[in-house]
Amino acid sequence: MIEETEARSRILNAIEPGPVIWVPLFLGAEHVLGQDLAGLVDSPGFDNSSMDGYAVKAEECQTGMSLQVATEEQPAGVDRQLELEDGQAIRIFTGASIPMGADAVIMQEDVERDGDTIRITEGVEKGENIRRRGGDVCTGQRLLEKGEWISPVKMGLLASQGFPELPVHCKPMVNIVTTGDELVEPGYPLIAGELYNSNGPMLRAAVENAGAVGSAIHAMDDVGELTAVLSEAIETGDIVVVAGGVSVGERDYVKQVLEDLGVETNFWRVKVKPGKPFLFGQHPDGCSIFGLPGNPVSAFVTFQLFVLPAIRKRQGLLESEILSPRNAVAGEIMNNRGDRPHYLRGQLDESGRVELSGTQQSHAIFGLSKANCLVRLEPEQEIAPGEAVQVFRI
Repeated sequence: MIEETEARSRILNAIEPGPVIWVPLFLGAEHVLGQDLAGLVDSPGFDNSSMDGYAVKAEECQTGMSLQVATEEQPAGVDRQLELEDGQAIRIFTGASIPMGADAVIMQEDVERDGDTIRITEGVEKGENIRRRGGDVCTGQRLLEKGEWISPVKMGLLASQGFPELPVHCKPMVNIVTTGDELVEPGYPLIAGELYNSNGPMLRAAVENAGAVGSAIHAMDDVGELTAVLSEAIETGDIVVVAGGVSVGERDYVKQVLEDLGVETNFWRVKVKPGKPFLFGQHPDGCSIFGLPGNPVSAFVTFQLFVLPAIRKRQGLLESEILSPRNAVAGEIMNNRGDRPHYLRGQLDESGRVELSGTQQSHAIFGLSKANCLVRLEPEQEIAPGEAVQVFRI
């Protein structure tokens, strides 16, 4: 049985980021950038007005002065190459090119217009209400770094720079395999001794929430069926997650079947609670395999601690984004009387105060459903209200 940090280190050292491909801009969202990107054009590409108003010379535009309004005006769009003469103002609109000779834009609310004349009611300073060329982005400026998640806002930035395609890491394919004769798919009636399969839908949703591609299939506790299902999962997936059957019971066949399929076990069992019966291995073809406990809470916690970082590494995310703990303030007494780090399920509020959510047993999925974080306690640690405690958002 190995320590939690060593287990995670072995996993991350064994996994490489996925290949980089170029995709059309509109398909780039929710991927991870595969290389640094620099600005293609200045933004704005020309000096333009940030207001509807009048292009003026600031020194002629003090409170109480009057100016003649030019016949032509400058709307947004094509630059009409207008030139401002002394004693003149040119009507201009938001986003429009600044006429030659103008050094400020006065807002329409700060003038009184009478026919072709405006009277200044509040003066303007040189450069006011003008967006300068390159004021936001300069050509060649680094925009985004390799390993950054492409959010909708970053998509807008890249679109504004004219990128038609983006270099991104392929989303990993994660196949979920649940096991157990006692499990029934939701929608079917239960008989005595049966349970609904919650791990499949939960883990697939967790995979897809992480930005990967997920699938889920169930296998009965039968060596032949399990061998067929795992063989196909390994062949088609970058990562395979098996929930259940990795312990030492007489009908826990997963570990042996994986070995028969050529999977080399890196480690089995981790010093953490919940989730001690946890397996990590690799197939010669490159697929990474994770064996999770069957209890839903244990499966979810070990997914968060070990599988999610692996998915993020495979996605090519920055190292700082792979695992991001934070400190919170305990809102109640919290105890870990065991000899392993214990991850409790908690509710973290906006002020940074955390309290435990419901029953903390490994089967209690209702309490887990109310949690938004995992609270980490060291072995034999007791936390008093008001003390700092480490949490992981879920």
